[in-house]
Amino acid sequence: MPSLTVENYVKTIWQITSTQDGRAASTGQIATSLGVAPGTVTSMLKTLDAARLATHRRYEGVALTRAGRMLALRVIRRHRLIELFLLRTLDMTWDEVHDEAEHLEHAVSDLLVDRIDAYLGHPEVDPHGDPIPRADAQSLPAADEAATRPLAECAAGSSFRLARVLDQSPPFLRYLTESGLELNATGAVERNPDGAGLMRIRVGDRRLSLAIDAAGKLLVGEA
Repeated sequence: MPSLTVENYVKTIWQITSTQDGRAASTGQIATSLGVAPGTVTSMLKTLDAARLATHRRYEGVALTRAGRMLALRVIRRHRLIELFLLRTLDMTWDEVHDEAEHLEHAVSDLLVDRIDAYLGHPEVDPHGDPIPRADAQSLPAADEAATRPLAECAAGSSFRLARVLDQSPPFLRYLTESGLELNATGAVERNPDGAGLMRIRVGDRRLSLAIDAAGKLLVGEA
């Protein structure tokens, strides 16, 4: 069985490469994401290469092999299903579930994860709107990328539905909750921009001023 460290590395590499059109992840990116020294990363990449979970080329970066990608998606599947399970069954909030899932994702079996998946009704997204990998760990649910875009790009007068949150730090999620911006919340853009680096939106009967940078971390679809 892969170690906790191996699982964390392949998951991190997958997360980095998936946000940059599949381009290889650099040692520096991995070190920053995991909070370790670049030398530690270099040593671990040799282990992943030897295990045929990743290919590492000096000066070019690292990319996952098919086996590495499948392992990464298995870990991500566990993490996202655990997050949703904790939210739905234990009434934990979406800013609390990430850290708990980080620990549990390495301890539960695939059998238990499949049972959780069935119990939850085979959901396609986690509490933050991230897609949950399929049981075969080979793909994510089909997504219509054209259906979502950053809230920062929405024009005044347009309506929106919050579909995904890219910044999942607890303080940001708590701020969204306090503002009434939970997953699937609907609203309308009143001004964008308002001349002060902000955009003004309405969610229910509340009017909010949201920094353009923060709005760029929210993906929305049509209401």
